[in-house]
Amino acid sequence: MGDQVLVNGLYPETAPYKTDYLKVNGHQIYYEISGNPDGPTALFLHGGPGGGTSARDRCFFNPEHYRVVLVDQRGSGKSIPNASHDYEGALMNNSTQYLMEDIELLRQELSIDHWQLILGGSWGTTLAIAYAEQYPNRCRQILLRGIFTALPDEIDALFQNGTTANHYPEEWGKYTSYIQNTSQNWDLDQQNLLAAYQKRLFDPDQRLEAAKAFAGYELSISCLYRNDERVRSVLSNPDKLVPFASLEVHYMLHGCFLKRGQLLENIRAIKNHRIHIVHGRNDSVCLPRAAWRFYQSLKNEGAQNNVTLNFIQAAGHSDNDQNIALALKKATDQLITEV
Repeated sequence: MGDQVLVNGLYPETAPYKTDYLKVNGHQIYYEISGNPDGPTALFLHGGPGGGTSARDRCFFNPEHYRVVLVDQRGSGKSIPNASHDYEGALMNNSTQYLMEDIELLRQELSIDHWQLILGGSWGTTLAIAYAEQYPNRCRQILLRGIFTALPDEIDALFQNGTTANHYPEEWGKYTSYIQNTSQNWDLDQQNLLAAYQKRLFDPDQRLEAAKAFAGYELSISCLYRNDERVRSVLSNPDKLVPFASLEVHYMLHGCFLKRGQLLENIRAIKNHRIHIVHGRNDSVCLPRAAWRFYQSLKNEGAQNNVTLNFIQAAGHSDNDQNIALALKKATDQLITEV
């Protein structure tokens, strides 16, 4: 492989050589392929749910080695319908099981035996783990950034019990005050803030403001050093904003459509996979203890040298944090040598 000119420590953006849609259950799933057409296939799973992909997501992978597949999950990004244009249509047939089936159908569409590498971030870790546990022979390596296993303590810490207020009191205050200021029954709404947000997101007259309050809260605590430019970019773009808020609320209210503890209960299915975890030491969105719990569960099932956990110092949740981004790029490079 030739020498690559890195940009901020990552690989340069390479244009996709194929873009297309996978038609499933009333949805058209956008996907794109870039990099080496003859290389091992790496799949990128975005967060949210509803976050969608961007050109920057290709930059974690060496384009001379990997065939890189990006996919916008149901209701988000360039997939049709986008929740901003058809709210009810985007949420219809939209659950973890459907998303796993989309990944498997896409693998078949691309005529590949397995994904060499799946990189999932945040919610993307949940989906990557769930898929790998259900289809363990269809992937080899798993790279996880910001572990989220959808256990109640993880969901409540971010959206219900105010744990984030310990470090982000102003942001938590804005998140709760939007509901309080628009509530006809605050005593009830404060018991289930996610349900209160969903009620407002269902209402076309309140949807944008509710989405701004919800997404603005999470985005404002995602980076160790607040990225105001990114926050403004998302909040000003309904095609990013509405899917981000509506799908995340939809999934979190339903426990991510997983049985409680399912990902840890079924972890034996992936104990022999090569798994590397990158988690910000100062992550306030996905708990570092969740990463440690997942890692220890793998160890308890007998996984040894094939599983590694790297807590990144001076880093938050987002892969926009430079230390997180560099750790992901380093990991994809290292995994090349471990095939």
